[in-house]
Amino acid sequence: MLLNDDLSVRTLVHAGELDWVPSPAKGVERRMLFRIGDEKARATSIVRYAPGSHFACHGHPGGEEFLVLEGTFQDETGDFPVGTYVRNPPGTAHAPGSDDGCTILVKLWQFGEADRERIVCRPGEGASAALRPGVASSHVLFESASEHVMLETWQPNTEINLVNPEGLEMLVLGGSFESENDRLTRWSWLRLPPGEPLTAHIGPEGASAWLKSAPLLHDDVCAFDAN
Repeated sequence: MLLNDDLSVRTLVHAGELDWVPSPAKGVERRMLFRIGDEKARATSIVRYAPGSHFACHGHPGGEEFLVLEGTFQDETGDFPVGTYVRNPPGTAHAPGSDDGCTILVKLWQFGEADRERIVCRPGEGASAALRPGVASSHVLFESASEHVMLETWQPNTEINLVNPEGLEMLVLGGSFESENDRLTRWSWLRLPPGEPLTAHIGPEGASAWLKSAPLLHDDVCAFDAN
């Protein structure tokens, strides 16, 4: 399967309007945003776990990155409530699930080969970043030489500008804004190639977003074999 695989163009998906697609695990469904491959895939998705659902223990040879959007995600390492950001690097494994149900944004097979650090950033953790015009709050979830991952809240009726030198990916978590004649609302996912700036006109209720400034595919991204 190839879905939104051209990284050189602006890509917008209103994920809140998509149908849920069953996964191989009973009670686990997904809304696909980006995909190269079938069940084994380089992919970005929103995944929903019904109460009591789980995956069998499996490895992540290409790494896994996720943000908990609703409920509490669980595996053998603990409970991860709404707002928790986790990076499970290449070579890790777990058996994920949720007793009460949850929804996560998850990225698979998009780690650099040399990235071997596990990160867990829980709600309230992470350093505060300097505020730009129109930004009410900005928290660093992860930062390296090549990636900057943030949670931001934007003030109502303002304009936000991001220059985007490396590539930008974002998920709207609440509120709304307009950009390029599109209105982005909760769970709208936007990906911009490097050099294409973002100008966002924030709605009267403000907006919040998960933002990732990084190469859309690392030069040393983990090798992917669909077989």
